[in-house]
Amino acid sequence: MTGHSFRSVLPVLALCWLAVFFDGMDVNIYGAVMPHMLDDPGLGLTPASAGTIGSWTTFGMLIGALLAGNLTDWLGRRPMLVASVTLFSLGSAVCALAMSPGSFGAGRFLAGLGLGGLMPLCLAMVLEFAPPRRAALTTGILMTSYHAGGMAATGLGLTVAPAAGWRWVFWAGVAPALIAVPLLLKLMPESPGVLLARGERERARAVAVQYGLPEPTPVEAPAGGAKGRLAAVRALFAPGTRWSTPLLWLASFCGLLLVYGVSTWLPQLMRASGYGLTSSVSFLMVINAGGIVGMLIAGRTADRFGAVKVSALWFVLTAAGALLLKEHLPLGVTYAVVAITGVWLFSAQVMVYAATDTVYGAGERAAGLGWVTGVGRTGAVLGPWLGGALAANGNESWGFTAFAVAGLVGAAAIALVPLAGRLGARRSPAPDAAAQSGIGNPV
Repeated sequence: MTGHSFRSVLPVLALCWLAVFFDGMDVNIYGAVMPHMLDDPGLGLTPASAGTIGSWTTFGMLIGALLAGNLTDWLGRRPMLVASVTLFSLGSAVCALAMSPGSFGAGRFLAGLGLGGLMPLCLAMVLEFAPPRRAALTTGILMTSYHAGGMAATGLGLTVAPAAGWRWVFWAGVAPALIAVPLLLKLMPESPGVLLARGERERARAVAVQYGLPEPTPVEAPAGGAKGRLAAVRALFAPGTRWSTPLLWLASFCGLLLVYGVSTWLPQLMRASGYGLTSSVSFLMVINAGGIVGMLIAGRTADRFGAVKVSALWFVLTAAGALLLKEHLPLGVTYAVVAITGVWLFSAQVMVYAATDTVYGAGERAAGLGWVTGVGRTGAVLGPWLGGALAANGNESWGFTAFAVAGLVGAAAIALVPLAGRLGARRSPAPDAAAQSGIGNPV
């Protein structure tokens, strides 16, 4: 048996990194080519319909996240990962063939179903296989792939879209089905916790031994079936966590509103502010480059100071960056502000996920993460729609103000999580309930 070290998680981390890379590419493709799509008279896309379609994508993500959590009990995490990648690749092909905003929106909704299931599955896998003291760092490394994918999407938007048209950028989104699916089928292990919940004790033990994990026990395994799912949701509102849970949901809502609102509308908002088309699309690459740096900084900082403190500070800094972007600054200064804002914006949300790992015990962790991600998707639905509504009325500059407000609300919500945990623990009638929920862990 190998030791449970950071090295032992690398195979799972690498496969999840690749899958999330394609997730980030697919999510950012829309924002990267939107200016070209708005200029295409044959498609008939308007700023208002563009925002609505962006919300269809994230609505699909909301449904996909909730469906994936339930189907995982029956099918396992590896098959669900494969299904998620296949779905968003198929959705990208539909978008490439679309002849109207309606058919394009249908493709984005289909892609959203796959994208919504992928992220929580990869996060759950990485957190299960990661050493406990390296959970935040491992999560941060995983999420660098999202921004690497976003940079790849921007590169396609800058090179392929002007030369060959926006449709070819979406054809590139079919690549995940050809590259990631075979690798996942061949190399990705199944979750020991899921195997144990399905009664496959020997397979669960074999995977744990191979990857240096502690042998899974029944308390660590997610409960199966509808009854188990209902019990898992009730456990999120146990005395020790009943106040922390809605705060985590609110923080995730704000974080995902920021992530998907900015990913969808940053190029168009900057174009409306007077920057050229090439510069406006380039800002999306720059903010994702800042996101990669931010993930590495946030992961290490959170391992030292706690994910809650880092997430709260990052949300505040994101709000400050959004307010600066509202001003028309010199181009070089604007690039710097966009890059620095990217350092804080994306990792603020990821550290909400890392904080979830400290709030819930082993038996509630998967359900807690799934619901934090799923409820947060309502923010992902609202962000693109809000940007489209503002753009349709000629109020693009208010988009940055809205993002700043979301950052401040997110900061307040995540900062109150430790206080809510202590309040819930004091009011708990069972002294050991708080300990079992994980509130005693350092945040």
